[in-house]
Amino acid sequence: MAGQPTLTRAELVAMLAELADRPADRVPERVSSMELAWLVHGVEQRYGKRLDLTDDQLVAIRTVTDAVAVLGAALTADGHG
Repeated sequence: MAGQPTLTRAELVAMLAELADRPADRVPERVSSMELAWLVHGVEQRYGKRLDLTDDQLVAIRTVTDAVAVLGAALTADGHG
C-alpha cells in the first residue's frame, strides 16, 4: 500500500544512541526493557500512531532486529482502536 510508513533499523539504532548518548555504532544488538519502552514511545511520536502491542509481541523483542520486525509490522498494521 502506498503511503505506508517504513521503520528502518537505522532509525531505531539512532533512537537508542540518543537515549544512551553514544554513537550509533556503539549501540548493542540486545534491547533492555527500558530501551524497548523508549523505542515504542519514540516510534509512536515519530509516526503519530499508537502501537497496540500484545504481551506476546513485547516479549518477542529482545534485539534491535526483533524491534525492527515487530514495531515495523505494528506500525503498518491497520489500527483498530
